[in-house]
Amino acid sequence: MPDIMKFIVNERANQTDPEGHLIGLEEWNKVVAEQHASKEGITLAPEHWEVLGFLRDHFRRHGPTRHARELGDVLEERFGGKGGRKYLYQLFPGGPVGQASRIAGLPVPADAADESFGSTR
Repeated sequence: MPDIMKFIVNERANQTDPEGHLIGLEEWNKVVAEQHASKEGITLAPEHWEVLGFLRDHFRRHGPTRHARELGDVLEERFGGKGGRKYLYQLFPGGPVGQASRIAGLPVPADAADESFGSTR
């Protein structure tokens, strides 16, 4: 459960919403991504940065994705030549939609953590 009081009392010092997502795209940078990845047990390699960059670009162009499946399909199409979902799960074992979105500082689609959807959490 997020500590909502910390967010309310000192909102800008935190730079994240009560659930830990960055407030704005401009607040994200490589250092922030590496910190989030470290918390997730991931050391970022060039392959990770390619996926993160793609997700952020997709978000800029299309806005938030309503459903995890939609974003999963977009990722599958973009990275299909490298192995698709299998490749993406090797990079982001916690889920290429949820885990990669968190590391990229983007809103995670609500159904990305739905265990019936296939989340690894």
